[in-house]
Amino acid sequence: QKFNEAAESVKNFKKRPSDDELLQLYALFKQATDGDNHKEKPGMLDLKGKAKWEAWSDKKGQSKEVAMEAYVALANKLEARYA
Repeated sequence: QKFNEAAESVKNFKKRPSDDELLQLYALFKQATDGDNHKEKPGMLDLKGKAKWEAWSDKKGQSKEVAMEAYVALANKLEARYA
């Protein structure tokens, strides 16, 4: 429940978080919803895709529950700054 609320609040930020903050949100969201990254690594020219893949892969081994809690904590922290 808190996870879904946090995911909704992130969509409604008035200001855009930094690229690094967005990558962390993405990685935690993917880890919480899909688990470990088993997708093929994007090619060298896909810089955005590669950054997202690497951020998600850095969360490997983290349980979905832990990733959800970390996502909620990060979203709440960023909400104070960007909402």
